[in-house]
Amino acid sequence: MKRRYDHIDLRVRSLAEARPFYEALLPVLGFRREDSSEKWLEFEFEGEGVTDYFAVTESATHQPGESRIAFWAESAAEVDRVGDLLRRIGARNIEGPGYEAEHYYAVFFEDPCGNRFELCHRSRN
Repeated sequence: MKRRYDHIDLRVRSLAEARPFYEALLPVLGFRREDSSEKWLEFEFEGEGVTDYFAVTESATHQPGESRIAFWAESAAEVDRVGDLLRRIGARNIEGPGYEAEHYYAVFFEDPCGNRFELCHRSRN
């Protein structure tokens, strides 16, 4: 399958506040810590060669928008497992997990800085 994106370069208002959240969440989603520094968190997807990565950096004036990033889950059980983790690591405004439609199981949440995310499992009819 072709890659669907290269990377996500996310801004947060406080890297110190967001760092523990992403250090707990991203490895569970298949990313591994790769090349982080004081100013950047960079997590690369586990795999061969060039892979997707997720980077987080601070912008003191950052204001979260209405956009949402959705991660793929292999199963509804994985959505449930991550939903439990979200409650433990400080996610905000958690909705679900649950069915949004007959074949769409998801949990919606925000990071500590208000950025919006989703983890979903879609199955065919």
